[in-house]
Amino acid sequence: MATPIPESPQIRPLTLDAGGTPLSGLLAEPPGRAPRAVVVALHGGGMSAGYFDSRARPGLSLLTLGAELGFTVLSLDRPGYGASARRHPEGLDLAGQGEVLRSALAGFAPGTARGAGFFLLAHSSGGRLALAAAGEDRVGATPLLGVDISGLGRRFAVEHRELPGRDGRGAWRKHWGALRFYPPDALLTSSGLVRPVPSCEAGETLSWPRMYPEIAARVRVPVRFTFAEQEQWWRHDEQAVAELLAPLAAPRAEVVRQPHAGHNISLGWAARTYHLRALAFLEECLLARDAALPAPGVRGRTESSVLRSL
Repeated sequence: MATPIPESPQIRPLTLDAGGTPLSGLLAEPPGRAPRAVVVALHGGGMSAGYFDSRARPGLSLLTLGAELGFTVLSLDRPGYGASARRHPEGLDLAGQGEVLRSALAGFAPGTARGAGFFLLAHSSGGRLALAAAGEDRVGATPLLGVDISGLGRRFAVEHRELPGRDGRGAWRKHWGALRFYPPDALLTSSGLVRPVPSCEAGETLSWPRMYPEIAARVRVPVRFTFAEQEQWWRHDEQAVAELLAPLAAPRAEVVRQPHAGHNISLGWAARTYHLRALAFLEECLLARDAALPAPGVRGRTESSVLRSL
């Protein structure tokens, strides 16, 4: 008897209503089954939701991979990008972005369609929003499982004049690093993903090192930071990493490095490797939840019932 060919995940556009603000994005769901959790992907500055759906080569898309592994993957255009750009042409500050994101996710999918909860996977400036949103352990009634961030640190590795802004100036070449890290046509296929950086967001970038400690102190879910081998925007030396981790209130926080990659990891050859590692971190967050000690008084009853059944 022939083995049935597994159904491939379908990626479709969607728009969520966030209290009157439309948030556009892309959605992939595991075929024929309820998701184990929902991965919410947040792109960086000057990009769009398609950043996590690279078509330069098969296997590089986070949306396809995540759905194949049993997760719903929701990649959103952050506030000020995509469908929300008309309503917020200058973008929103971090607090405003967080409010819109929480409103959009609160209305996304009924109970079981969220699985164990939300997991935020973010790149660069999207990581600022992910950390701000993680200051609350839940999104409405839905648990927040953890946060995985690439391309974001605490200390700049460049002069302020080199940072990109809405006017297109800045050292944009630092987004890529060595071209050997990308499929030959990646820059061409990625050109359609580029969007203007909203002025409010660009201005707030300079304030991030000052804002970070207060935001980090509210994060109480596991956090993982990834720096590409040729990350050029942020310092990730030993001292910078210590300063990045110190303010976090997270029960677990770690920093890893991704070889053979530049800042735009999810558009390069290393995309699949990075996405697998990020989803493995989600698996560890799920494991920690499932293996956690029950509340006092519950453990004894549970163990007793198990022993009686032996």
